[in-house]
Amino acid sequence: MKRSVPKLKTDKDAEDFLDQDLSDLDFGAFKPAGFEFENKAARVNMRMPQSQLDAVKAEAEKRGVPYQRFMRELVQRGLESLRGG
Repeated sequence: MKRSVPKLKTDKDAEDFLDQDLSDLDFGAFKPAGFEFENKAARVNMRMPQSQLDAVKAEAEKRGVPYQRFMRELVQRGLESLRGG
């Protein structure tokens, strides 16, 4: 029986998880994350309430990722939601 991939909350958790034999994993739940590998040449400058930025930074810290990466993830999820994906 294939084991499922655990929820990994930080980059360190992911690195530790990858340091093992993964041949018995069920990769069916994986989703592509191509957006994070694309060149990030475009810049965005936007205004937002400080409380909203503080909340984003706090959530990113809980997840163990940089807040700008987390913001890109939120934008990507929003776009996927609009597309019905």
